[in-house]
Amino acid sequence: MSQNRQEDKDRKRAKNDYMINLKSELEIRLLHEKIDHLLVYQQERLVEIQQIQMDMMNDILKKLEKKQHGDNNREEA
Repeated sequence: MSQNRQEDKDRKRAKNDYMINLKSELEIRLLHEKIDHLLVYQQERLVEIQQIQMDMMNDILKKLEKKQHGDNNREEA
């Protein structure tokens, strides 16, 4: 009798452990999905920022070329 009760307790404990482990695994998967989403968003944002920087650099380059072209015209005159 006592042995049966102990086996029953062991089974319940094992089932409880299994359920806790399953829940933990699901929570970890959810966290991985959230991290993956954040990484994708971060990469997209970095690409946007790089494009803005490239546009700014091109604008600066155009201004410098325009200024240099204007300086060359003055030297010729």
